Amino acid sequence: MPLLDVKNLKTHFHTRAGIVRAVDGVSFSVAPGEMLGIVGESGSGKSVANLSLLGLVPMPPGKIESGTAQFDGVDLLHCTNAQRRTIRGKKISMVFQDPMTALNPYLRIGDQIMEPLLIHENMSKADARARAVAMLKRVGIHDAERRLREYPHRFSGGMRQRVMIAMALITHPQLLIADEPTTALDVTVQAQILELLKTMQAELGMAVILITHDLGVIAESCDRVLVMYAGRIVESATVDDLFREPKHPYTRALLASIPATQEKGAQLYTIQGAPPDLTATMEGCPFAPRCEHAQPQCKIGPIPLAEIAPGHATACKRILAGEIT
Repeated sequence: MPLLDVKNLKTHFHTRAGIVRAVDGVSFSVAPGEMLGIVGESGSGKSVANLSLLGLVPMPPGKIESGTAQFDGVDLLHCTNAQRRTIRGKKISMVFQDPMTALNPYLRIGDQIMEPLLIHENMSKADARARAVAMLKRVGIHDAERRLREYPHRFSGGMRQRVMIAMALITHPQLLIADEPTTALDVTVQAQILELLKTMQAELGMAVILITHDLGVIAESCDRVLVMYAGRIVESATVDDLFREPKHPYTRALLASIPATQEKGAQLYTIQGAPPDLTATMEGCPFAPRCEHAQPQCKIGPIPLAEIAPGHATACKRILAGEIT
């Protein structure tokens, strides 16, 4: 039984320029103890989909148009604010993008780490402080007692990311949503943060949703991956299957554009064109205008995400029809 089961999630933003269909009918599930990766270009809907689950999309202009998200017997999209508050920060935690701006610059690090314990577990300040010190040590911050009394500006980007992870994990959540946790960090620190996430996942037995645009991070860390484009899931597979035999042309294009896979001295592969205007009504496959395999029937829809092998699904009409392999 999945820990989180999302069905037909649609989140739109009603703006003066029109309705932006940021998430347009997304369905997925996460099993206990699983690390699920979500990958795609900027603007593909990765972050908005997960912010929607926690009620963190600003409304207005945002609006959840449809869908359900069952978690521990509660529909996250239709529960009361009181129900959501008992889940958010306790059973589901989130590491937000950009550690340089995610922490409150006016509060000491200790106050920010202790807050979830004081709210969700009614813990005394002394006990919360002791647990905060222990968690800072577990995420690799030395001299934790002194560091608790300092403000965020005294911490580097890598250290702030460790603090964010400590805040998210201090209540021992069942599900952690990590939204591009290695963005803007150098390669060495990226590797340390990913190893820390995997270690803490194993220790706590929690599920993780890892949002990123870096396929290398997906390959190193995840069990299963969703590829998103223009607010939709275009491919779903285990990590091994996705890298060994990608099906959707967009997935293939993403893999082909990884610099490390290019021949030395050769011109780097790029995906032609630009992502579609999400305020426009899209018929058929949203990737068709940029796809080298596109045919007129690809622009006629809808195209469902359908399984082509056990655990491997794609939303390419020509693949599903057997016209290309």
